[in-house]
Parts: sequence; structure tokens; C-alpha cells
Amino acid sequence: MALSAFFLMLFLLQHFAINMMSVVSPEMFNETSHFMGTNPMIQYLMQPILIFAVVFHFVMGFILEARNKAARNVKYAKYNGAANASWFSRNMLVSGLVVLAFLGLHFYDFWLPEVTTKFVEGDMTGLNAAGEFRYFEELQHKFVDGWRVAIYCVAFVLLAMHLMHGFNSAFQSTGIDGKMAAGRKKFGTAFAIIVPLGFVFIALFHFLTQTGH
Repeated sequence: MALSAFFLMLFLLQHFAINMMSVVSPEMFNETSHFMGTNPMIQYLMQPILIFAVVFHFVMGFILEARNKAARNVKYAKYNGAANASWFSRNMLVSGLVVLAFLGLHFYDFWLPEVTTKFVEGDMTGLNAAGEFRYFEELQHKFVDGWRVAIYCVAFVLLAMHLMHGFNSAFQSTGIDGKMAAGRKKFGTAFAIIVPLGFVFIALFHFLTQTGH
């Protein structure tokens, strides 16, 4: 569970860096997206590993939740979860389910059309009808509707809550703590806030620049 979390957090950081290019330089975003979308190593090795890691992480989440509940046959006479655990740690399954639902939408918005274009229609050029790279145009198109932007923003806030506990929990589970524990916790909190809110900024940026606000 912890190792899959590390892998997914690295992917999240890389995904954030590429998407931030769409704010800074559409040309750079197009070129990087085309490289990521046509590189055989990424498409045929890293992409299947990523999909497996996502499925594995969430399946393990359900298994561990079931095991934790089954470990105590006798319920507490009075349960006060907030006494020794944060809200984030007590609701990891809830935030995880919301993130999983969001991933379904994200796959539907971006991954499925990309796979259809490349492997069903056989178009590996990455070009639109005007002969230009289509990636930036397609990204902007997804952030025209306010309701879709709202879903993305809420999902990323829930992701921040999930990471708030998950980042530090992954290090504790692997025993990577020691003298740098305090610094690692601060870095984990910063990561859990900055990266998801960065995605919120990207979604709002494209929405607002297209609607003229």
C-alpha cells in the first residue's frame, strides 16, 4: 500500500508539472504531451504499470479497511475517533472513493479519447484539422463548462485531504522516519496542499480565460 502510494505521488508530481506548462507555455505543453503520448517506453511500459498501481492501491485500501474492522470483534462502548486520530486518517476510504470516482471522469475526459484516437483511429500524429498539435486545444475544451470545473476542484480538495494523511502514513509504514521525521511531515503537508491546489489553479485558469472573467 505504501509503495504504491509513493509511485502514485511521483506520477502526480510529474502530471502536475506537465499540466502547469499549459498555463506557462501552450507550445511547451503540446510538445511535452506529444512526447509522452507517443514514446513507446511510456505508452507500453509505464502506462500499464500506472494503471496497475492505481487499481492495486485502491483494492488494497478496501482490503485493509475490512481487515481493520474485522480485527476487533467487540465494539467500543464509546468511540471517540478524534481523540487519537485526525479526520483525514479516519476518512481515508471516503476521500479515496471520491478520488477514484474523479479518476473515472478524468479517464473518460482525457485517456479514453486519446486511446481511441491513437489505437482505434490510428492517428499518431497528434495534429488537428489545421495541422497543429491538438493537446492544448483539447485541454481547454474540457474546462469550458462550470459544472465540470467545479467537480475537478472538489475532487482535488478531497485529494489534498487524502494526501494529508497518506503522505506521512506511507513513510511510517515503510519505517522511513528517524531524525528527519519533523522535516518530512512539513514537506508532506506542503505537498498535500500545493500540488492539489495547483491543479485547481490550472482548471480555474483555463475556465476563466475562456469565459472572459
